[in-house]
Amino acid sequence: MAIATVGIIGAGTMGNGIAQACAVSGLNVVMVDISDAAVAKGVATVAGSLDRLLKKEKISAADKDAALARIKGSTSYDDLKAADIVIEAATENYDLKVKILKQIDAMVGPEVIIASNTSSISITKLAAVTSRADKFIGMHFFNPVPMMALVEIIRGLQTSDATHAAVETMAKALGKTPITVKNAPGFVVNRILVPMINEAFFVLAEGLATPEDIDAGMKLGCNQPIGPLALADMVGLDVCLAVMEVYLSEFGDSKYRPCPLLKEMVAAGRLGRKTGRGVYQY
Repeated sequence: MAIATVGIIGAGTMGNGIAQACAVSGLNVVMVDISDAAVAKGVATVAGSLDRLLKKEKISAADKDAALARIKGSTSYDDLKAADIVIEAATENYDLKVKILKQIDAMVGPEVIIASNTSSISITKLAAVTSRADKFIGMHFFNPVPMMALVEIIRGLQTSDATHAAVETMAKALGKTPITVKNAPGFVVNRILVPMINEAFFVLAEGLATPEDIDAGMKLGCNQPIGPLALADMVGLDVCLAVMEVYLSEFGDSKYRPCPLLKEMVAAGRLGRKTGRGVYQY
């Protein structure tokens, strides 16, 4: 199936980033959130991002205006009826996602694909709460969406080949590089990334090196653009801890044991950039 209109649930960081990527690529977007203020903030964020691209001469003024014209902000699920695919990009909370997915499922036609931008919740489990498990899939975008080239496409046990093919084609149309993974906790990227961050905290806790030297070592020795501790501050230490706890629970393997220092820093409220202090002070 050809995808021309994309519905997005959530106008926050991920939702408005996905909206921008779709609109710039020529797709029509309906971006829904719970309040007019949230929707307006999401659209304003896209406009600001496009302004920065305009100043860098990455896009023209006409491109910017055309992209913004393709984004319709709304607080009504009724407006999703025009969508060929609806991407849920709400907060990483299972109960909330289930509530939203059931609302979408009841609203849109039976041919419409539903995708979740979840980074940790089982696609198979989420698909099962809808009446179209074969048309349900994971589309895990990475932050910042307009800049990051990767989309993880996660197949649930029930996802059909046709659904996968349509979503893979869409991801490529957005200028992204999709990788296809089976459903498992953390999928591929976070399954590797977050335990690496956790190990960096063990190295820090053992006093093997300063945070600056740990990050410099990984940047210069492994060609990473940002060190694992600085990245943890950006992601949020509470998020890193929550992911590790999911892995420990789901896999039952002690190699996913969260570092005690990470747990202590979260308990102290030092969550990273969003609180002004994590491993580093901001």
